[in-house]
Amino acid sequence: MYTLYGSRGSGSAAVEAALVVAGVPWQGVEAASWEASEGLEALKRINPLAQIPTLVSPGGDVLTESAAILIALGLAHPESGLLSTDAAARDRSVRGLVYIAANCYAAIGVIDYPERWCTSDDKAVLDMVRKGTRQRLHELWERFADQFPAAPWLGGERLGALDLLASVVSRWSGTRPHLAAARPDFHALLQRIDHAPSVAAVFDRHWPPRG
Repeated sequence: MYTLYGSRGSGSAAVEAALVVAGVPWQGVEAASWEASEGLEALKRINPLAQIPTLVSPGGDVLTESAAILIALGLAHPESGLLSTDAAARDRSVRGLVYIAANCYAAIGVIDYPERWCTSDDKAVLDMVRKGTRQRLHELWERFADQFPAAPWLGGERLGALDLLASVVSRWSGTRPHLAAARPDFHALLQRIDHAPSVAAVFDRHWPPRG
């Protein structure tokens, strides 16, 4: 059985959705670096950075980094469709996963914790860092939307790992409202991913529908 360390509304939602798509048994451990808990202490013992998601495989291997976890699950469970069996489509998915992790996800870290990336503790300076990084984040998503058209999904013919990570990471720092205006077709695709029957319940648990 897989063990997933994560928290509601975090990047662990993408891995949870991938485990559901793969149809494999798993258990969750509530853990987040921003909240003291037994789960967090257990997480620190296997991942000193206390990052979520962290996934422990049935064989005991510790997997970290969202994109790497999703790629590993796709390779371990090829029948799931998390990664396409078509080489070209699979390569595009891997590229897209790394793009989101290296660019969009990284920018979120700066927005959430600007003090880690700036020598000043002045609030006005930190707010400027946040504002500039948020603008850059939205530009990065525009470039992603332009380079990764759906056919009919981002990863090919089936809902896959790239769709799941895009759905989750695009929910933060005002990205969805920005894309609704700047890239409406891509925004519509994200909404289609959100409501895909196989994963809608996962996303609704992490982000309950309003009203």
